[in-house]
Amino acid sequence: MTTSTETSGTDLVTEALRTGTLAGLPEGHFINGGFVRPAHNRRMESFDPGRGEAFAEFAAGTAEDVDDAVASARHAFETVWRDTLPVERGRILMRASRLIQDNLERLAVAETLDSGKPIAEARGDVRGAARTFEYYAGACDKLEGESFPLGPDYLAYSIHEPVGVTAHIIPWNFPISTAARGFAPALAAGCAIVAKPAEQTPFTALMLAEILSQAGLPDGVCNVVTGTGAEAGAPLTRHPGIDHITFTGSVATGRQVMKAAADDITRVVLELGGKSPVVVLKDCDLDQAIAGVLGAIYENAGQICSAGSRLIIERPIQDEFLAALAARAKALSLGHGLRGPDVGPVNSAAQLDKIAGFVARARQQGAEILAGGKATTDPETGKGWFYEPTIVARLSPRDEIVQEEVFGPVLAVQSAEDADHALALANDSQYGLVAGVYTSDLGTAHRLARRIDAGQVFINEYFAGGIEVPFGGNKKSGFGREKGLEGLKSYCKTKSVAARIT
Repeated sequence: MTTSTETSGTDLVTEALRTGTLAGLPEGHFINGGFVRPAHNRRMESFDPGRGEAFAEFAAGTAEDVDDAVASARHAFETVWRDTLPVERGRILMRASRLIQDNLERLAVAETLDSGKPIAEARGDVRGAARTFEYYAGACDKLEGESFPLGPDYLAYSIHEPVGVTAHIIPWNFPISTAARGFAPALAAGCAIVAKPAEQTPFTALMLAEILSQAGLPDGVCNVVTGTGAEAGAPLTRHPGIDHITFTGSVATGRQVMKAAADDITRVVLELGGKSPVVVLKDCDLDQAIAGVLGAIYENAGQICSAGSRLIIERPIQDEFLAALAARAKALSLGHGLRGPDVGPVNSAAQLDKIAGFVARARQQGAEILAGGKATTDPETGKGWFYEPTIVARLSPRDEIVQEEVFGPVLAVQSAEDADHALALANDSQYGLVAGVYTSDLGTAHRLARRIDAGQVFINEYFAGGIEVPFGGNKKSGFGREKGLEGLKSYCKTKSVAARIT
């Protein structure tokens, strides 16, 4: 893999814009330490959302490829990786972190071409992936058990053992970020990996597997099979050789993963959908709150499970706030991610149609569109899958666009009479992933944080925190936690030992 020090980021971006692709993208699945042809030698196209055109091909995997990858992972786990010294696992993960940084520009360009997101956001995701491996590198030799006081005649203690071979189903909205936050703790715990990236965004998971191999990870410990959910993902989640599944995606697919896992009593961590509220109270710092709301919904074109897609605003400041917010939303630039716009495209034509359908139905039911509200294209090329940054107001709590996940740059506005009413509106959802609160009264902020039913609450800065902070949802947003030391424990099984010593 060519490093960023050999080819500057500017050169890579310029070349990708000129050619419409990135030279040297991975070919085949990554199994047993190297790239291999798919069993049936079938391939699929990957599309650049900024152009709406195919830019590369990748392997279309099947159950046979999954079998090979699981067998490779099982052998590597049982013969090498689970018995590798924790300090050595940490050294490998630290080398991987440095190699990710060395390849930052190449990974970021691949991520932008595959997902569509602006290059600045892609670079941030790659830096976050490097930080994730750095964090868990430091945790490898600190995964400690406990001792239990049974008295002088006994010795009792617990140890954390790796759960085994882990499956990782990676979504299309944050391909390298989600891969890293699953791979790094699994490897730190001593587990082996079989990953299936989304068919829309296969490349950075393959590139990450290659980097891990270059960092010294033994062959077979990390495997990546690409292809569709039906032909590669489903066989992986129901494979009897899998001991744990980490899935990020929709509620509907999450249900299917749980059902598949039930047959073999396979443990699961599910990070599913969200309809996260941002509560803005009348005593907030207006400029801070406006900037926070904009970032919460328009980063990655709103294609974030934890996007702040519901603005719940106290009525006395509503008109002033919405006027300023709408003006800022209308001023955001759209364009191909490699040209550094404020907002990039949505990931696919199907996703664009879904977003447009939500807004059209809201408009038909009498909602007011304060900004945006239309599908569009790159203003420079007339190509790509874009939706204008949109704000929808005059909504009731039961409206579809308030209750359902749009997964696009669409903000639904609800009015609150006071903090208690805002709390009731915030909790009136089937989801419970994250929430935001903007207020200058920290007592009120922490009271709301305690009572909002969500896995994570941000106060006066949306998306606050980092890899150190556990992440996961309540209700239909899923269960289990990723990130932080809680994420490391997801890949462990606790064994207790009690011995009579006299």
